[in-house]
Amino acid sequence: MKKLNALTLILAALFLTSCFEDNDDVAVSASEINDFVWKGMNIFYLYKDDVPDLANNRFSNNSEYADYLNSFTSPIDLFQNLRYQPETVDRFSRIFSDYIALEQLLDGIYTTNGMEYLEFELASSSSNRYGIVTHVLPNTNAEDQGIKRGDIFYAIDGEQLTSSNRSQLAGQSSYIISLGVYNDNATPDDSSDDFIEETSENITLSKLQYSENPIFKNTILNVNSKKIGYLMYNGFTSPYDTELNDVFGTFKSSNIDELVLDLRYNSGGSVTTAILLSSLITGQFTGDVYSTEQWNSEFQAVYESENPEALINRFIDSYNDASINSLGLSKVYVLTTYFSASASELVINSLRPYIDVVQIGTTTRGKYQASTIIYDSPDYNRQGANPGHTYAMLPLIYKSLNVEGNTDYFDGLNPDIVLGESINNLGVLGNQDEPFLAAAISDITNSGRIISQKTSAFEFTNYSKDYIPSGLGLYSDKEIPTDLNKY
Repeated sequence: MKKLNALTLILAALFLTSCFEDNDDVAVSASEINDFVWKGMNIFYLYKDDVPDLANNRFSNNSEYADYLNSFTSPIDLFQNLRYQPETVDRFSRIFSDYIALEQLLDGIYTTNGMEYLEFELASSSSNRYGIVTHVLPNTNAEDQGIKRGDIFYAIDGEQLTSSNRSQLAGQSSYIISLGVYNDNATPDDSSDDFIEETSENITLSKLQYSENPIFKNTILNVNSKKIGYLMYNGFTSPYDTELNDVFGTFKSSNIDELVLDLRYNSGGSVTTAILLSSLITGQFTGDVYSTEQWNSEFQAVYESENPEALINRFIDSYNDASINSLGLSKVYVLTTYFSASASELVINSLRPYIDVVQIGTTTRGKYQASTIIYDSPDYNRQGANPGHTYAMLPLIYKSLNVEGNTDYFDGLNPDIVLGESINNLGVLGNQDEPFLAAAISDITNSGRIISQKTSAFEFTNYSKDYIPSGLGLYSDKEIPTDLNKY
């Protein structure tokens, strides 16, 4: 069995020889890396059918193919040219010049100073941006420097943050932030005259390589005779699956009545981990369909003909040959924002047909497609990767559907209880008075749901995790059945 992130070329003969005869045996002058990019996208790309340049009959001979590849100055340019409607449909496919760094990113290893923050604007007519700290990662420089949730900064290295410079400034390995204070100008009901009051406080932050544990906070609250488990989970990174199972072991042994799952800053990760988390929440649906996959037409046809089961992901009751600590819940509360994406949305969408999912917050990002690493090797596997370069692709390869067929939620998943984060009152994460958690507790302890409300007049435009190249996303590491390898 081979993992999808070391993908076996199951359709090599069918696809590659249909482009031009003996392509692998005839030398071409095209860039070796560009050749890898085109072939990999031609085989695996979800939207292949919609990209004329990826058609199997696009080139009549090797010379025409070589001329096409050589017309692009870099693999990145070619890759971007092959993406289908990148501004609207395929917003998430990526190419990387260093697959080792990519692999680390997908395991939650990256360089950071530990300050996670949202950017916001005070007026849509202004290009100025401001950062508000959402949380600080433990054992990082930001924690050492006393940065805390709710801190606001308006400048980096003395330069006001704007829509055009924020990425460059925040991308530095070391920088100085200038702190400010939110001032509502004594008109709390009118945000038009609000501003960020500058202070003289500056803090220097430096980045180091860091391995982020996605289990940011977990606790059990006792409220009105209810035991409420709370878990802030910030990334679906499989190296921490055992710890995730242990957290649910604590919830289970404590006999919690309700669970609040905080995914508001979780931009996604492993499909396998999403299935594990959903199975930990439930437990009564082992073997039932969790989600299904829809690949490009050629891949889909082979799966459906040879092994349709390979297109189905199912609820599980064990992990690494050991039973998991499933709670058997029939309801779960999930806290979301626009920065809840991919695997976070997969959990919500896949659980909704089975249990009551009470979503609190704002509408999610809208990413229902999965990616996997495609390496430059004969079978697109990690083993045997071309030693001459470290390029790899992370293209969209399939879209996920829940058991009812719901997919294509491009505009995100809408909450049941609408609640925006307030710049003036972020609250303390895990505290029962923190606004999002308080909304869940209010619903748990009363017979009806609270009235939907919006507590922030300002739009958050970016999240600090957006500057991590992989963007996390929905990452598939499932295995491909070996009986398909005959192709």
